[in-house]
Amino acid sequence: MLTFEQARELLLRDVRVVGEERVPFADAVGRVLAEDVTARRPMPPFDHSAMDGYALRAGSLVGEGPFRLRVAGESRTGAPCPGALRDGEACRIFTGARLPDGADAVVMQEEVAREGDLAVFGAAPRVGAHVRRAGEDVPAGQAVLSAGQRITPYALMLLASVERARVLVGARPRVAIVATGDELRDLGDDDPGGTVIDSNGPTLAALVRMVGGVAAVTRHVPDDLHGTREVLRNALSRSDLVLTVGGVSVGDHDVVRAALAAEGVALDFWKVAIKPGKPLAAGLAQLGGRAVRVLGLPGNPSSAALTFTLFAAPLVRAMQGDARPYPDEVDAALSCDVKRTPGRTEFLRVRLSRGPRGLLAEPLKNQSSGAVTSFAWADAVARVPAEVEALRAGAVLPCTRLGEV
Repeated sequence: MLTFEQARELLLRDVRVVGEERVPFADAVGRVLAEDVTARRPMPPFDHSAMDGYALRAGSLVGEGPFRLRVAGESRTGAPCPGALRDGEACRIFTGARLPDGADAVVMQEEVAREGDLAVFGAAPRVGAHVRRAGEDVPAGQAVLSAGQRITPYALMLLASVERARVLVGARPRVAIVATGDELRDLGDDDPGGTVIDSNGPTLAALVRMVGGVAAVTRHVPDDLHGTREVLRNALSRSDLVLTVGGVSVGDHDVVRAALAAEGVALDFWKVAIKPGKPLAAGLAQLGGRAVRVLGLPGNPSSAALTFTLFAAPLVRAMQGDARPYPDEVDAALSCDVKRTPGRTEFLRVRLSRGPRGLLAEPLKNQSSGAVTSFAWADAVARVPAEVEALRAGAVLPCTRLGEV
């Protein structure tokens, strides 16, 4: 079996972006930039005041105050700037308003008294006081966002500021989800006995959308080799990535591996030393010069959710060109002792809370691969190294927040 680290490295090796498209900037949140974005103009575009007050020529003030300057005009945001200032003059100015030519400082209005058309203040400001210079934030021509960067809502401020109405982003991968098993039925169907609701299909579709893909869920497929081959053939023909769920283990009714091989899918691996989620398969099909990736997830709900989080999510991100496809980890201290059997990297479903010395991770009681409750109630999964047999309360583990996949 491959280790967790080996499997992830192999899975994301030589991943190609599925395509590019140009979209309105307001629709780009969550998408991955396929180009560098540069500032066509300096930011800010002109010298302006950082305060309400009075603009003046600080370099022309001589001696000690108080100073009395004639107020010559007013500069407001969105209005034409008054003429150039001369020595002995001040201009009433407001936050964000353009600095008049000749002005090199602003005195805050709280420090100024008005005597008719005179502005009176006690101390000379330093040159540059309360002034934001053109290009101070970003000079013209500088890159402000890079290809491979995922666009956040905060990046919209920057895209708007550099006047990028449309941006080039990675295309959304088309992901087919093929859930297999005689025991599955859809929500709302009658239960003939011995069946379970297919919770994997809708859950994985939601996760695919969360990481930027376009999900297509097939109706669940019985454990039949011919029928499974037919569904897989159709999925491969119209997708960039096919996620199968269940049927990749070694049971008498596990037909997915054989069906994948019959449809020309070459598997790179089909077991990973993790818990839960050991029966995980990954491969590639070449269809007329087009490469389609295949990831076979275990059928147990928690195993399917975990392997999607650890493997499929970074893969879908990478297929969009994401330079940082893996979710960030945070360190958290265990709230209790944990005993386990060493040999596989284990991922514990935990609740996170803030303790006196940082984050605490409380393992949920039911860690079985079929338990949907613990995944629904968990904030994160904590990664336990394969060789560790027992952990004491306070041991620090890296955790992946489930809301930040």
